[in-house]
Amino acid sequence: MRTIQYPLEAIWEEITRRPQMDNATLSATVKSVLDDVRLHGDEAVKRYEERFDHVSLDTLAVSEAEMDEAERLVSSELRESLQLAHDNIHRFHAAQQFEEITCTTKPGVRCWQKSVAIERVGLYIPGGTAPLFSTVLMLATPAKIAGCREIVLCTPPNREGKVHPAILMAARIAGVNRIFKAGGVQAIGAMAYGTESIPKVYKIFGPGNQYVMAAKQEVSLHDVAIDMPAGPSEVCVVADDSSRPDFVAADLLSQAEHGPDSQSVLITTSQRLLEEVEAELASQLAVLPRRAIAEQSLANSLMILVHDTDEAIRLSNVYAPEHLILCTADYERLSQHVVNAGSVFLGNYACESAGDYASGTNHTLPTHGYALAYNGVNLDSFCRKITFQHLSAEGVRHIGRAVEVMAEHEQLMGHKNAMTLRMNEVTKNTTE
Repeated sequence: MRTIQYPLEAIWEEITRRPQMDNATLSATVKSVLDDVRLHGDEAVKRYEERFDHVSLDTLAVSEAEMDEAERLVSSELRESLQLAHDNIHRFHAAQQFEEITCTTKPGVRCWQKSVAIERVGLYIPGGTAPLFSTVLMLATPAKIAGCREIVLCTPPNREGKVHPAILMAARIAGVNRIFKAGGVQAIGAMAYGTESIPKVYKIFGPGNQYVMAAKQEVSLHDVAIDMPAGPSEVCVVADDSSRPDFVAADLLSQAEHGPDSQSVLITTSQRLLEEVEAELASQLAVLPRRAIAEQSLANSLMILVHDTDEAIRLSNVYAPEHLILCTADYERLSQHVVNAGSVFLGNYACESAGDYASGTNHTLPTHGYALAYNGVNLDSFCRKITFQHLSAEGVRHIGRAVEVMAEHEQLMGHKNAMTLRMNEVTKNTTE
């Protein structure tokens, strides 16, 4: 990890800028695959599954027999862990349910808002080297609470044409309706356009590699909504002399093992801690199974020494991390000054892993600085708010003239006329 000592505020944005990738070739590849899936449906999806996942599929849908088989293959300990995580995620997201409020803005003018579930949502769950069965719970659980009528899940199969059993077990626990063997860009295209087997959805959720992210952004321009723009995963740890170097190093590595383009940032007020974390990183990295991936990630990562924790939190807000760990002695005070972050972990014992799996908060979060403007997935992500209004004759009397005047000044006479007709009717009925 590169070390920067006491950087001037003028260069904070520069030093916290994420590594940039040349996506020109990537975009062309993504568009080509998406067009193929849009035009050729299942046949294209199966062809790309053979090309990228090295499996020949007769059917894309996961059968009930495969679901039952997965349940037998998952250990009781993992099943119990999945259930515990689901229960906590359910409890936290159920507490977010919208309560309808009716407001009378003027006598006779009543307005209210209703929360309505998105009818059909698509979840993308990566397989590959780290099958993210936890993400099934994070996405399907709030979708179910929200009342989404149909939850469609796509995930890549292995070379035997099987989906990881823990993914299927998590899907059964969370109540997913339909599961398909499709990964990568072809899965995003299938959910965006619909194929003979995979239904078109109205919003796509879920993480993925750079190709999946590019595909989500491409289809969001014309065809379907997505949860949020995203880049590689990241963590920022703010630490001081009271922090545990072994904990800090473990948190940095837990992020680094996600992928070679992930980023870990340590901001600390302590030179001693910085040096001890470096030593811990070396020893913990040596026994990490995903060492090669983590090493590549750490090459793009930073250790920044600052004067005090107030400076540290200001720098963190400039970085706007996906995950922010505040493990300083004054973490409660600092937490009040967090304005840009996806999810925040407070104290020495609140590791990012807790939120990734089982504390109850959602781990689908804005990355690449999007925490400046986006929040993570929550119950509202699966809903739309529809506004209603009712006007009585009294309501027309109270706001009608204002509507006429504003419409006239915007030179929208049809708008004015729609209200004028009603005002004339109200006046006529009043005088009769």
